[in-house]
Amino acid sequence: MKVYRLTQKVFLIGFFVILFSCQRNRTEKQVNSEKDLPKINTLSLVILGTVQDAGSPHITCNKDCCKDLFENPDKNRKVVSLSIIDPQTQEKFLFEATPDITEQMKALKQLCDWEAPETPDAIFLTHAHIGHYAGLMYLGKEAMNAKTIPVYAMPKMKSFLENHGPWSQLVNNNNILIHELQNDSTIQLNANIQVIPHQVPHRDEYSETVGYTIMSPNKKVLFIPDIDKWVKWDKNIIDEIQQVDYAFLDATFYDGNEINTRNISEIPHPFVVESMSLFSDLSDEEKRKIHFIHFNHTNPLLNKDSKETKQVIENGFNIAHIHDVFEL
Repeated sequence: MKVYRLTQKVFLIGFFVILFSCQRNRTEKQVNSEKDLPKINTLSLVILGTVQDAGSPHITCNKDCCKDLFENPDKNRKVVSLSIIDPQTQEKFLFEATPDITEQMKALKQLCDWEAPETPDAIFLTHAHIGHYAGLMYLGKEAMNAKTIPVYAMPKMKSFLENHGPWSQLVNNNNILIHELQNDSTIQLNANIQVIPHQVPHRDEYSETVGYTIMSPNKKVLFIPDIDKWVKWDKNIIDEIQQVDYAFLDATFYDGNEINTRNISEIPHPFVVESMSLFSDLSDEEKRKIHFIHFNHTNPLLNKDSKETKQVIENGFNIAHIHDVFEL
């Protein structure tokens, strides 16, 4: 598995050093800003965001996890999104239309090693919660007034977008063209990429919820940013992990102690501590496939220096970071 991370350039007096470090087959490269993003010249997956729907800092949050961020925002705290870049076909695909789609589309264009348009060649949606589809609003006539951008969605999600404003306006104005997905059915995007949606249990007020398997000729990726609990799924998550090369899995809450103002049963997710326990008997190789993602603003895994972050790494798992690149 070849992975490299992009974070920050370090300048020393009189000369400049690019820091490299290796951790579990990962090469980390530091960059200063999105202007410094490298050009991707091989089929790759790039993480464009890792935070739960409402972002970080979180609206009305007065906790230590957010209060400093209101005055000093962290530009790397973007809502969860993945992208696939295929230089061979000169195509790029976006998974999730987040509230941060404006900057994520800009970053996606900058990553391409060809003169790419800013709009993705297709967008895949997981479900109708705000962090996963609300970015579609920027494709409408009040913003970019896009032309027939392909959007892949499950049947209830498609119906929701077509029959409820303001999303129906995107359809009626041909800003988006919705392609209906079917559970566990394969979509052939091009000669190099296949995508399979997998329906998962979640709070489905307006639509189904899916995760995705993304397949290239050489690699398989599992992406499940939202699920209630692993035991509620009709598939065995351990079996699914063993069938892929990378697994980006729901890590909304580290444990139940984060939410002391709401009934945790109303917002079920697999706690990271539960997932680590469930996956504890996996081999070191299998554990390295797992990259926790989709962090609530309270999640200590957003802090690279937290004891919880160190515990996840010590247990053999990975934590997803914005601009991580995974060659496919």
